[in-house]
Order: sequence, then C-alpha cells, then structure tokens
Amino acid sequence: MGATALVLAVTGTASAHPAHHTGPDRQVLPARDGWAAYGTGTTGGAAADPAHVYTVTTWEQFKAALADGGNAPKIVRVKGTIDADGPGCDAFAVPGYDFAAYLKTYDPAVWGRAKTLDAEPDDSPEGLRRASAARQDAFIKAAVPADTTIVGIGRDAGFKGASLQIKGVDNVIVRNLAFESPLDCFPQWDPTDTADGNWNSEYDSAVVHGSTHVWIDHDTFTDGDHPDSTLPSYYGRLYQQHDGELDVVKGSDYVTASWNVFEDHDKTILIGNSDSAATAAVDRGHLKVTFHHNLFRNLVERAPRVRFGQVDSYNNHFVAGDGYSYTYGIGMESRLVAEHNAFTLPDGVRAGAVLKKWKDAPVTAADNYVNGRPVDLLAVHNAEVPGETLRADAGWTPELRTRVDRPQAVPGIVGRHAGAGHLR
Repeated sequence: MGATALVLAVTGTASAHPAHHTGPDRQVLPARDGWAAYGTGTTGGAAADPAHVYTVTTWEQFKAALADGGNAPKIVRVKGTIDADGPGCDAFAVPGYDFAAYLKTYDPAVWGRAKTLDAEPDDSPEGLRRASAARQDAFIKAAVPADTTIVGIGRDAGFKGASLQIKGVDNVIVRNLAFESPLDCFPQWDPTDTADGNWNSEYDSAVVHGSTHVWIDHDTFTDGDHPDSTLPSYYGRLYQQHDGELDVVKGSDYVTASWNVFEDHDKTILIGNSDSAATAAVDRGHLKVTFHHNLFRNLVERAPRVRFGQVDSYNNHFVAGDGYSYTYGIGMESRLVAEHNAFTLPDGVRAGAVLKKWKDAPVTAADNYVNGRPVDLLAVHNAEVPGETLRADAGWTPELRTRVDRPQAVPGIVGRHAGAGHLR
C-alpha cells in the first residue's frame, strides 16, 4: 500500500471521533498550567475536523498522517508500539562502509588526537559514515506540524527508535506515549573531545527546535532494551549511541513537561544547546519551560541542564541511581527556579551534588526535600562544593502553576500517576 493509500486508510477511521469528543485526543492544556499556557495557550489539534483525525499502527502511517492535510489542525492517535528502527543498521549503511576500516583508520595511535575528522573526504571511512548516518537520519526523524496532537491510545502506545522533530512550529501536544531512545547506528569519533576523545551520537526522542506552545504530558522516556551498560567500548571510550531524551533549543518558548517519566539515561534534557554568541542571540529571552510532577529515575545528568532559559521546576521526584552525577545543570545566563521537589539519594551521594555549576547564574531553590527531610539545596551545594559557589535568587517568581503539592507527598503522587499509560 502506497503512502497516499495509507493516508486514506487512516483518515477513514476518523468518523468515530466527532468534533465534540472530549477524550484525551481532544484535551487541551489547562489554563495556567506552566509556561505552555502563556498567551494563546496550547490546544494542539483539538480543533481538527473528522477528516484530520488519524489512527496509526506503523511508522509509515504515522509519517503519512503528519504530512497529510497541509496546515489543517490534526490529531494522530497512536495504537500499540510503533517501531521506527526500520530495516536496521546494516540496511542504512551505504556501499563501502566498513566499521572495522573506520576503527583502523582513526585509531588514536595512527590518527592522533590533535585534529577532528570533519575534513575527511566523502570516500573516506568517515565520509561513508556520514552518508550512512544521513540515511538513518532521514528514516527515523518525523516532522511534527503546527496545531497537532499526538496521543497514545490505551496503556501500551509508543515509539521505538523514533525522533520527533517539533521544529519551527506552534501549538503541539504529545501525550501518553512510551519512547525508547533512538540508537545511533553511526556515532562519530572526535579525537579532540576531552583529552581522551569521545564517540558522539545524534537523535533525541523528541526535539523542540525554534517552536512555541508545546505540551509534553504523561509520556515515558527510556533507553529500553539498549541501556548504556550494554554498549561496547572502542579506543577505551564508550561507544555512545544515545543522545538526549528531550531537548528544547534554538529560541523555543512556552513549553510545559508534566507527569512524564524520564529514566535510565545519561544526558537527559538540554534547555539551550550552546554557550556561543550566535546561540545567545537566538536563545536570550526565550527557552521558558516548566517541569512539574515528573519522575526522573536512574539518570546520570541533565534533568535538565539549562542555558539562558527561564525554567520552573516544581513537584518533581528525582531518584538517583548508579553513576549519578547531578540533577540541575546551571549554565550560561540561566534562571532556574526549583521548588517543592523531592529527591531520593542513595548512600554515598550527597545533597550538594544536586546542583552543578557550569557558568555563573542565579538560582532560586526553596522547599525541597531530600530523603524525606527539608534541605536548602543552594546552601548545601555551596558548603560542599566551595569552588563552584552559586548565587541565590533567579530574579523572577513563577505564576503559571495550577496544583502545587507538598514535597513530602510528591513521591507517592508522581509514582502513581506519572508516565505513559496513566492518562486519565
């Protein structure tokens, strides 16, 4: 069945979902529910007519539904788990690509550590890697249009290996979906990244890029069957095939992430992706994001790491596990407010590690509980890490909040209701 026929097939199911339907697919972001409620609010595809409501079960149907209907509001209902990995890594590789040849050519003992691979020609192992990566990129990325709601139906809907690109659009809702992180088939070796070099990967589960009014709600983000512990090492460095779970970058604004689960991942969430002057010109005054009632479990870092953004993080539960580095990354010109959160830290992890100073920026941290007791995160950090003193008072007071729970109650509330399959 061709793409056009697929669109017709999924469109044909729309008559069962009239415009007055008030189920999860028609729900809009409540008033005052975080930064995504600012101004026009976030309604996604709630205004979609019956012809632009789709039920999809495959990656091809999903991408066809997103592309159908031009600028018309649309609702895409995801049923079951959709595999976006497609034919697999071997099928993405271009003729001539050979990983063994790649490893031999760029071995630090041969190539050294002083120059990158960026100038390598197209017929080199790196050039063939780039071409192979482009094929995977085209397959696993899905462009989400404006005025769209993507919602999982039932308790087992989601994506394996997909990368949603919410890029240059306004008014998007993504709810009730389980995301297993994409696995980059062709990471790039960078000999100059740290003294030992690094493997760098692409593909976040969801990217908000230059977009506004986005609501990410009741989703689950995980590495699934491919945690970092299962990945090999080459040149003495982890062959990193994961990037982030959710990134908000390039001047994006008015985003609310609520009642999600982010777990079993390393570099989890970036708000702003660079300190550069060019990035600052785009991001300064933007990147307004709210995180509330999310569960962050067994993460290494970036929950989130913030540059420039005016970020409100409240009523979240953070559960540290093996390899924990930090929770909040305080970056260039960031203005983070972290209040009424709960932290569960294992023996050996001190509360001063919750905050990590990357650049000098003020932080508001109040009424947070660590292992059931109130802790002044800023004071503890400054006492335990005196070489990275942080300043108090982010300089603004969040007003776009609805329900605010006592931090002592947050672990139970979030544990019962956050993540895919718990949408009510």
